[in-house]
Amino acid sequence: MAANEQKKRILTGIRPTGALHLGHYVGALHNWVDLQNQYECYFLIADYQALGDHFHDIDLIRDSVLQVTLDWLAVGLDPENSSFAVQSYVPEFAELTMLLSFITPLGMLERNPTLKGELDALEVERRTVGFFNYPMSQVADILIPRAHLVPVGDDQSPHVEMTREVARKFNRMFGEVFPEAETLIGKVPRLSGTDGQGKMSKSKANVIMLGDDEKTVTKKVRGMFTDPNRIRADIPGKVEGNPLFQYHDAFNPDTAQIEDFKTRYREVNIGDVEVKMALAEAINNFLDPIREKRHYYEQNMNLVEDALMAGVARTRVIAAETMKMVRDAMRISSYTKNWK
Repeated sequence: MAANEQKKRILTGIRPTGALHLGHYVGALHNWVDLQNQYECYFLIADYQALGDHFHDIDLIRDSVLQVTLDWLAVGLDPENSSFAVQSYVPEFAELTMLLSFITPLGMLERNPTLKGELDALEVERRTVGFFNYPMSQVADILIPRAHLVPVGDDQSPHVEMTREVARKFNRMFGEVFPEAETLIGKVPRLSGTDGQGKMSKSKANVIMLGDDEKTVTKKVRGMFTDPNRIRADIPGKVEGNPLFQYHDAFNPDTAQIEDFKTRYREVNIGDVEVKMALAEAINNFLDPIREKRHYYEQNMNLVEDALMAGVARTRVIAAETMKMVRDAMRISSYTKNWK
């Protein structure tokens, strides 16, 4: 594809609530690295949305903006080939959130299954207006760059469908401004936590971080959950649904070794320790270049700041274009023209 502006635009991002882990890599980051070469990509650090349930811990959000940026650079996201942006550095995100909230029925938020589940899990005193309204912020995130595609897992599509509904309503009321973004649902596998309890989650301490050192990775792998019914090495083991083999499939490039392990595991010819040590080696080999690149950027923080600020500048250009289109369509930017 020739010129960058002819590429379709993508918006995706993450809330800064800590450094990133292998689950983020498998579920999103490795796909983003490929997408940045095919599309005009905007990668958003949604710090406003992190305030929704972390308003009591601003220091965590501040540090996490840095940690997320370091992890993005370490895995291969290219700030010259895509735009990193911090939500609070682009005020147009907040402005569009407010304007769109005036035309969005309350019932649309109340029907959002993700919001309902998250509200139920929050303590009453943390169920703030801002948290309730964060789906509107997600809508504005997608519409500010007038994104055509949004990479999501198949369980994350409700907010994209809500964005399409809001865009349709705006266009119907005020004229054509926004494209209706499509979901880009790839193969987004979920990586179980090391304890076998659902997906990786920092709050459950069942994660392997992208920045973990070799000893930490090995210790976490040695403590991994396996087949709970296999209490001795002479009992046939179950491979399906076993996190040990899920991680091998994701990070061990030696497919012949994996198949050998699976066969021997089922046939009582191998113990957990051998499988775990091979996995620890595979994950450490995978993480070595990521750790090396992360260390480089930690020693050159000016490059990290440059990456963020260059992306913010590019995002503000398209954000200003979008908001001019919005204000013109709504006729709220030129009150004084009729006064003369």
